[in-house]
Order: sequence, then structure tokens, then C-alpha cells
Amino acid sequence: MSKRWLSTTAPCAFLKRPQFDVKHVIRDRNQYEASIQARDIVGGSELLKQLQCIPQDYEDANRLDKLIAHLQKKRKSLEGALKADKSLANQLGSELKNCKLEFQRLNQELDQKRGKIQDTLQCLPNLIHPSVPEVHPEIVHWINPSPSYQQDRSRDHVDVMSRKQMVDFQTAANVTGNSWYYLLNAGAQLEHALTTFALLKAQEAGFNFCIPPSIARNEIIDACGFRPRDMNNEQQIYHLADTQLGLTATAEIALAGLGVNKVMDLSQGPRKLVGLSRSYRAEAGARGKDTKGLYRVHEFTKVELFCWTKPKDSCKMLEEIKDLQIEIVGSLGLPAKVLNMPANDLGAPAYKKYDIEAWMPGRGSFGEITSTSNCLDFQSRRMNTKFKNAATGKHEYVHTLNGTAMAVPRVILALIENFYNPTKNIIAIPECLRKFMGGREYIE
Repeated sequence: MSKRWLSTTAPCAFLKRPQFDVKHVIRDRNQYEASIQARDIVGGSELLKQLQCIPQDYEDANRLDKLIAHLQKKRKSLEGALKADKSLANQLGSELKNCKLEFQRLNQELDQKRGKIQDTLQCLPNLIHPSVPEVHPEIVHWINPSPSYQQDRSRDHVDVMSRKQMVDFQTAANVTGNSWYYLLNAGAQLEHALTTFALLKAQEAGFNFCIPPSIARNEIIDACGFRPRDMNNEQQIYHLADTQLGLTATAEIALAGLGVNKVMDLSQGPRKLVGLSRSYRAEAGARGKDTKGLYRVHEFTKVELFCWTKPKDSCKMLEEIKDLQIEIVGSLGLPAKVLNMPANDLGAPAYKKYDIEAWMPGRGSFGEITSTSNCLDFQSRRMNTKFKNAATGKHEYVHTLNGTAMAVPRVILALIENFYNPTKNIIAIPECLRKFMGGREYIE
């Protein structure tokens, strides 16, 4: 089961303090409790206790607010009387001093209450869509179904690509370390072909092209939901020493940053971007699992989809992104399955998530190659990204969605293991990629 690490975010100069709807959380407290329990969050028991304290803390904060307002009124009255008649200094001076001391004490207590509430709200995961399974993924669609799913070690991508001089793991291990690699010759050409193909498909679907930075402020990374430790207690982010910066684990982070402290124009519909970037994961393998080959690596090229929508449009947009992913994977000819992911596999920002897993015969298992999530206003509240509601004239938080258009190393792995012919020692190139590889049909 997936584990999630939760933390609070220290105030910073760049991002404004998130504005949470406390009344909404109190009203739907049972749903938030269910979300914490279903996600199997690390530290979930403590978070549940903090959540249960919010109604009383909120009531106490309102009471303190009223006491402070009453005290302020009394202090102004005393100051007015003293100003009108200086002879009352001895009589009113002590009372005025006590008012000021009590004002400071109550303000300090109020700040502590509000800070406690803010910290709890900051740690809460998103709610969960009613259609999300509890424990096991639900298969919602098959792509290019295969008549047989049997392991075939002769198709292992590490062996095939190494023999054909498409990849060099050993030299990369000497130069950089384990879980790094050189893509060479046809291997490098495949990466170029896959990224070009995915970018074209995304732009045909109305996504505007963007090349974002691969470094972001830590508070932006955290606001996106990438905590210092995430699944399987892995450290996801490379943090740069003596800075408040980190390498991005996906273009989603920098793309989301385009909306920081902005009011977006969504009058013509959702705003859609496709970003091409290098991505970095500090821990490539979960406790030694999948550390061989291209499945889990520290650095890779990724084409990422990102959307800002009005709240009423986000569920529809999630389906559109999923359908685009199906079209891309289907065009590549890969046998795969589309999964409605269970609650215990959702990251804190995700309201609902679809994964596509491709069959990888050399590994003898299905492996994730795409993911798409609807995050509702989880990220936008932390990023202060809003739109103007034309009906009310008020600014409201947008909904954000993200999805993989192409995670290059895993797709290369899947292509090699599915389209390698051990008898002829050739790899068939999917028809949709051939024009980006000089018209070649095979890797000899």
C-alpha cells in the first residue's frame, strides 16, 4: 500500500499564506476523515486527532476575536476619556495598561489557535471522488489487448538494448552512479521520436507547448503536493545544497507555477499546456525494487500535460486527458490497461486518478507508463491561482489537472520488450514513429 508523508509549510516571502475554507472542512469533516483513513497516510492517526479539534479551535478563535473586539472598544473609550480630561490619568491609567496587556495576551492566544487550524488544514489531503475504489485498482479499459500475457526473458530490454548498443548502463554507473544511463544511437533516436510524437498529439488536442525550468523553489514543489518523502518513504526531490531550490520531479511543478498569484482568464474554456522537460527522482527504486534497467531511473525526459479549469469543468477534463493518453498508447501499439486507481494509491492532491499500465513481457508484468489526476483546488489554494466567476463577479480558485503524455524510459522499455523479435534479432518500430526515425521500420 502507498504511504504518504505529511508536513506543514513554513511561511515564505514568495507564496501567500493559503486561504482555506474552514467552514467547508467542518461541514464535511466526516469526508475528510474518510479520505485520511482510505489513503493510509503516514501520521494519519495524529492528523485525525488534529482534524477533530478544528470545530472547537474554530469556536475558540471566534470567541477570542469577539473578546478582542470588545477590549478594543473599551480601550478606545478609555483613551477618549483620558484625552478629554487629563485629570483622570491616575484613575484610568492602570485600567488602560491592563487593557493593553490583556489585548496582547488575547492576540497571542488567537494567533496560536489560528496557526494550529492553519497547520492542520495545510496537511489535509483532498477529498475522494465517489467512484474511486477503496483498495484495488479497477480496470476501466483495455488497449491493444494481447491473447497471452506470459513472461519472455529473451525480450528483456536491458539485454536487447545493450547488445544493440542502444543503451550503456555500466559507463553511466561509473560516471554518475546506479540508476543512470546513456541512451545511444537508435535508443536516443527513439526518445526524440517519442517526445516529438507526444508533443504533436497534445498540440492537436489543443495544448500549447511550453519548455519550463527544471528547478523550482521548495515552496512551489511543496505546494504541488510533492512532500520531502512520499511513496514507500522515498525521497523524491533532489534539493540543492545551501539554497531553497530543488530539481523538479515532473514538469507539473513548474507548469503549476505559471499560475502563482494570478487571476487566470478562463472565459474561453480551460487553459491547457504541454511541457517538455527533464525530470529528476532522488530515489529511483523502492527498497531495491525495479532498480535494474529503465523502469526506475534518477533522470528522464517526460512530456507532461497540465490544465487549469473552472470547477464545473474539471471532471470532464480528466476524462479528456485520459482519452488522449489512450490514443497515444494505442497508436504505439502497446498492450495496456487503464486503471481507476484506489484511494490507497492517491497522492494527497488527487481527487481521482487514472493510470495506464503497459504489458512488459521481459519483466513479466504490467508497468505504469502514464498517470492523470484531478486535484480540484488543492494546488490552486496553495498557489493562489484564481479565475473571475462571470456570474458573481468574484474571484474563485481554479481546479488543476495533470497527466503524462510520455514518460520516455518506460515507454522505450515497453516498445523494446513487445516488439523485439528474438528469432530475427530485430525490433519493429511503431508506424507512428517511423517518420521521426528516417522512415525505418526496424532497428536491426
